[in-house]
Amino acid sequence: MTTVHRSGFLSEFLRAPGTVAAITPSGPSLADAVTIPIPRDGDPVVLELGPGTGAFTLAVQQRLAGRGHHLAIEINERFAAALAADFPRVRVATADACELQNVLTASGFEQADVIVSGLPWAAFAPGRQDDLLAAIVGGLTPGGVFCTFAYTSTRWMPPARRLRQRLADHFDEVLACRTVWANVPPAFVYYCRRPRPRRLTDRGATAGTGDRHATVVTR
Repeated sequence: MTTVHRSGFLSEFLRAPGTVAAITPSGPSLADAVTIPIPRDGDPVVLELGPGTGAFTLAVQQRLAGRGHHLAIEINERFAAALAADFPRVRVATADACELQNVLTASGFEQADVIVSGLPWAAFAPGRQDDLLAAIVGGLTPGGVFCTFAYTSTRWMPPARRLRQRLADHFDEVLACRTVWANVPPAFVYYCRRPRPRRLTDRGATAGTGDRHATVVTR
């Protein structure tokens, strides 16, 4: 259990709903699903965005089992301080996720092999989503994987549909796992591979070629 427990998570939501955007942290079943792409061998660089109270952080650490490099970017100072105390092997930076390239560089890395996101995408305006995705694409290796989740109950709402389209614009492959019903609320994970350079993304958006990049959803 992390230092910031569930009541602390709720208090931070009430304090800053625009950056926390949930009243309870994700459960272990969702954390396991999000971290599946992290390789079980080698020394991968894993970057975690918006770790909150550490639900995904614990799963990443278990997946790495002492290997690789685990960086985390958390904008909430209280969460960041608690994470640093609870997970001494994780390099925690208190910063905006858009600054991920600076965090990678300061840690001695150019790009990450896997980026895991706990960010509240549905709470972000379109421009904010675009800025974050551009930073993520730039921070991934060509063979890297970006993982993020969405709530099943809101998947057809405009912000969720917009995110799904923007993911397809930024990655050549976007797959969605089956719903994790054990999570509260139920959620699913997007696995995004083969990031597209910004110039291709911009040209694709201008030429209307985004439809060629299909999102495959498995229910």
